[in-house]
Amino acid sequence: MAATDYYKTLGVSRSASDKEIRSAFRKLARQYHPDVNPGDESAEQRFKEINEAHEVLGDKDNRKKYDKYGENWMHADRIEEMQRQGGFGAGPGMGGAFRFGSAEGFGGLGDILGQFFRGGGGGSESAFRQRPREARPRDVAVEVTLQEAFHGTRRSIRLQDGEGGTRTIDAQIPAGVDTGSRVKMSGAGPRTPGGGNSDLYLKVTVKADSQFSRKGSDLTTEVKVPMLDALLGGEVIVPTIGGSGVALRIPPETDNGQTFRIAGKGMPKMRGTGAGDLLVKVSVTLPKGLQESERELLTQLREMREMAGGKE
Repeated sequence: MAATDYYKTLGVSRSASDKEIRSAFRKLARQYHPDVNPGDESAEQRFKEINEAHEVLGDKDNRKKYDKYGENWMHADRIEEMQRQGGFGAGPGMGGAFRFGSAEGFGGLGDILGQFFRGGGGGSESAFRQRPREARPRDVAVEVTLQEAFHGTRRSIRLQDGEGGTRTIDAQIPAGVDTGSRVKMSGAGPRTPGGGNSDLYLKVTVKADSQFSRKGSDLTTEVKVPMLDALLGGEVIVPTIGGSGVALRIPPETDNGQTFRIAGKGMPKMRGTGAGDLLVKVSVTLPKGLQESERELLTQLREMREMAGGKE
């Protein structure tokens, strides 16, 4: 069975930047998310493959190991330690061509690694036989609301240990997480038969919100502004993700669809300090149920505008 090519899974080239990889992951994650494709097993499987690919390529250290060792990237540290002991050398490239001290006396890389990790073989490998089996990282998918992503939240996660037991951990999800964020919990993963604890990674998906849309740390929302306030100027209260409203001055002759920026009222930034901005799009509303006197005034206004040559 052919090894999975994580670059092909995300549809990016091997020279893709970190930004291109994140962008490709987010686009595919939204397309194949189980919530978007309920009951579609093929979409669910594709979503898992996309997450697995991003777990590796989205981490700089993991990506370097994958580029050098391909599907054996998880064993990179041990392979390199064996190299230092004179066990074998590795050629460049994904799943590169591996060369062993005396090539005629060995099988393929899979045979060597299999023997090595089972504690077999002799020579330099014997120094590693008594070491506990290395704990592999464990990923857990976590879905949060935009409000939870803003404030930060917690999840109780039930894990099954490698030795058959189960335990529950209290996972802290920091404020500012976005879809594609990976939150590392060192040593919080399941125990392995060798006695070590794996790291746990929370792979976050943020649900779409009915009131706010998000781009990075910036949020966008829409507010309704009465026609007369848009014409003459006024003030509206804009809801914020934090829960309290903020007053926004509407200048005279504001166009429908015009956008205003309120600094610091977006999402908190996971790295660094501060928060993004809130972009407020104006939706001008027309008056309903006009009285006859109001119609007369508006008719007079239209006639005055026509006489002045200002029909707009």
